[in-house]
Amino acid sequence: MLILQIIVLLGAIFIGVRLGGIGIGYAGGAGVLILGLVLGMKPGNIPWDVILIIASVISAISAMQLAGGLDFLVQIAERILRSNPKHINYLAPIVTYFLTIFAGTGHTAFSMIPVIVEVAKEQHIKPVCPLSIAVVASQIAITASPVSAAVIYMSGVLENFGWSYPVLLVIWLATTFIGCMITAFIMTHIQNMDLDSDPVYQQRLAKGLVKAPEPSAVKTLKPFAKRSVGIFLLGVLAVVFYASAISPAVGLIKHVIVPRDAAIISLMMLVGFLITVCCKADISNVASTSVFKSGMVAIICVLGVAWLGDTFVSGHSAEIKSFAASTVAAYPALLAVVFFFAAMLLYSQAATAKAITPAIVAALGITSSNPGDSYMLVACFAAVSALFVLPTYPTLLGAVQMDDTGTTRIGKWVFNHAFFLPGILAIVFSVALGFLATKLF
Repeated sequence: MLILQIIVLLGAIFIGVRLGGIGIGYAGGAGVLILGLVLGMKPGNIPWDVILIIASVISAISAMQLAGGLDFLVQIAERILRSNPKHINYLAPIVTYFLTIFAGTGHTAFSMIPVIVEVAKEQHIKPVCPLSIAVVASQIAITASPVSAAVIYMSGVLENFGWSYPVLLVIWLATTFIGCMITAFIMTHIQNMDLDSDPVYQQRLAKGLVKAPEPSAVKTLKPFAKRSVGIFLLGVLAVVFYASAISPAVGLIKHVIVPRDAAIISLMMLVGFLITVCCKADISNVASTSVFKSGMVAIICVLGVAWLGDTFVSGHSAEIKSFAASTVAAYPALLAVVFFFAAMLLYSQAATAKAITPAIVAALGITSSNPGDSYMLVACFAAVSALFVLPTYPTLLGAVQMDDTGTTRIGKWVFNHAFFLPGILAIVFSVALGFLATKLF
């Protein structure tokens, strides 16, 4: 029976990956139905809190995009990249990392991919070099963004064990950013970055498939673009302040009337309201923005795959707890391996954290009175970002499709693609730094 359940789990994920996009969510829902009706497993919990947080943040970002705020941010990021193009391998991941930190979604990297390609071509640098690191950085930054569903969930769990929200943000920001920069340094020195020496590029150039580098076009911003960014920034700061104030370890607010999730959801909805009113955005067009569309795809993917994953994990919680109690306790770094492979299958940082963390907490006997092993969760959290392993994530596919030089490509063996090595390195360094950082607190 276990073998059949695993076949259904992996089969649904495989079919979903082949379908791509929202198909992953559809296949996940179908997998739940088969596990329940055919194999007798009780359906797991739907991660409504994660879904609602993603929906509220996406709605606010969509309003900002409609008001021209994303164009303003892209304009700033483009200036940064073009100001020192020779260091694009470092500047590209820095830009995508902080765009994700600010917005709480890695989909903002889409807007930077064409710019990275153009700047790299101008410098005769293979676009795959900065693109691969930048896409990975945009995924790992989710585990440090104050408005991401993954951080909100994990911090809520860890606060019960004495970790304050501000301390967690500092640890995750420092470790993931430094991890990405170390990765950028290593990849810069081990890769052949000379674009002119790439045979695929030369073939495409001979066939006229490569466009000449285009100078940056000066876009006219909408009248209230900067104002919309300011409103969104205030909303992010309000989320950080409120989450810190109600943190048991900080305790500024003793009697919490509005819980963290409800506060963050309502704050993001307020941000969308203020942008719509103060920036005169046409609210009827919010649903037509690219951010809203990609966000809805992400929600369905989380719904289907996370539900499928929770169904399987819940059905085998006893075995998982036994494994965790005997193995993870002896070798803490193995928790990162568990997170890594779960994220590879569940396709979401938040869904992975929500599916695996409760079982680990129960298995290791972590409680408010016995929080000793909770540092493992803090240190290994970055490993839930292994969405790059299967070359199907939207920003990854976008990088492959938008690089007309052909240097960013997927190999014949699926896993031998340009994002695999930088992704592994970034997670390894982030987790290693996480274990060091937790000793300081």
